[in-house]
Amino acid sequence: MSRTIRQLLIGGLLIMTTGISTTATASDLKLTIVNPQNLYDPTPNGYSTAVIVPGNARIAYISGQGGQDSTGALSPDFAVQVQQAYANLRTALDALGAKPDQVAKLTVFVVDHDMSKLEVLTRNVKEMFGAALPAQTLIPVPKLAIDPMLFEVEAVVVLE
Repeated sequence: MSRTIRQLLIGGLLIMTTGISTTATASDLKLTIVNPQNLYDPTPNGYSTAVIVPGNARIAYISGQGGQDSTGALSPDFAVQVQQAYANLRTALDALGAKPDQVAKLTVFVVDHDMSKLEVLTRNVKEMFGAALPAQTLIPVPKLAIDPMLFEVEAVVVLE
């Protein structure tokens, strides 16, 4: 094996193992929720102002989950789509071996958003996350990837 190839292989192994901690425990990877007292309390609306992720954590990004059921069908009802999208998010978390309290950030996209939709959104977030409300951004959009799609949620997750 040439010296150049050996150096590249050793360098690659170093890069691959640099961020791996063998002593981290689940308690080391706990998210810290921050809701400053001098800001509006966002918890009644189902989110937190900020979430601190520990430095030794691995991060996973879950792509936008829409309200499609396992056959790909979409209900025309906004509330049904939101509930299904959060069920789909839960399935993605399960596949990663993660729990809702490991979600640091959500981004939700709502077609033709208006204030009447907030109750549905807040209820579903609180049902899934309880007191461990992640940071969250809601982005109103005119449409999503598929025309009948009314809601989509993506997540940033801290893995143990």
